[in-house]
Amino acid sequence: MGRLRRLFGDTLFKRLMLLMWVALVASHLLSFAAVRGVAGGPGDAPPGPRPEAGVPPLASLPPGTLPEGGRPAPPPAGRGGGPGGRSLPLGSLWLDYLVRFLVIGGAAWWGARWLSQPMRRLAEASRTLGPAIALHRPAPRLDDQAGTREVRQAAAVFNDMAQQLHEQFDAQGLLMAAISHDLRTPLARMRLRLEAMDPGPQVERCIADLQDMDALIGNVLSMMRDQHAPAARQRVDLRALLQAQVDDLAEQGLPVRLVDEAPGRDAIVVGQAEALQRILGNLLGNALRHAGSAEATLRVDTPQVLLCIDDHGPGIPEAQLEMVFRPFYRVETSRSPQAGGSGLGLYIARDLALRHGGSLVLANRPGGGLRATLSLPQKQSA
Repeated sequence: MGRLRRLFGDTLFKRLMLLMWVALVASHLLSFAAVRGVAGGPGDAPPGPRPEAGVPPLASLPPGTLPEGGRPAPPPAGRGGGPGGRSLPLGSLWLDYLVRFLVIGGAAWWGARWLSQPMRRLAEASRTLGPAIALHRPAPRLDDQAGTREVRQAAAVFNDMAQQLHEQFDAQGLLMAAISHDLRTPLARMRLRLEAMDPGPQVERCIADLQDMDALIGNVLSMMRDQHAPAARQRVDLRALLQAQVDDLAEQGLPVRLVDEAPGRDAIVVGQAEALQRILGNLLGNALRHAGSAEATLRVDTPQVLLCIDDHGPGIPEAQLEMVFRPFYRVETSRSPQAGGSGLGLYIARDLALRHGGSLVLANRPGGGLRATLSLPQKQSA
């Protein structure tokens, strides 16, 4: 029973064989009709008894008639025998080949699109698999109940692979979050013991290191929380959020200022206020930490809200502008080694920007320094 099912099931071989057979029959009939219409009109029939019906001209057979003996009769004088055994002009033979070429070519074009449709669906699903895993969205799935046997098998394998990848990445993220959470307890005990000791340079350095480790763990936990339990989205005024960040830093005596190039236009985006605040804080803090100053420029270019944060630091080598978005990657050769930082700020900022449907890019300014450009989709007013 299984062999019969495999033999008569829907396969690529059966579809291709059926397509070729239909194309061959269609080209044969259409070419015969075209040639007969050109060379076999009623007004062209010679006087006398009506000859035997001829066969449609085939490229693999000489034109002529087939008598009862089964062997082709020799064609009459001329350039070939047409329908009814009459002389067939050379132009009719070319018409025969042209019709066959067009019919078979059209069938091949349609068949290629028909048979490659599952491959296009697989390519599209593969293209969206990476972003779906990175953004912790459901993995794309293919219909493994439709199509030929080969297509169903490929769809089932892809669905299993996508599910396994999604589960593995989730497990790794949860493991990192669990380890980071458990590390905070011994770090807190070490800090308490150090603070109970006699003050000194070494003790202060140890406490500072513990504070950096605690900040790093806090960043990891915040990132894991945003990925696995995101907050509800709402309308957020990016201008007000940015102004609050700049005012808070300015009150601390830090050299930061805001340039609003669209004062009369709304800068409303839809997102998580806490996540957007973290993006702005990371970008401004990164500029202040590595360059000593920051200038934020707000633009509204419908349908995008653009925020450019410039600094006057040493910049980043062109070859490393994308590498700095990797977790824990730090450019010590071009940025200040004493500036500190966990190496997660830019990674978290871009990850959150992508989750909000935006983008974050870095570029060296022509006059020196670095520019971070944040683009977020604008919420149109009702």
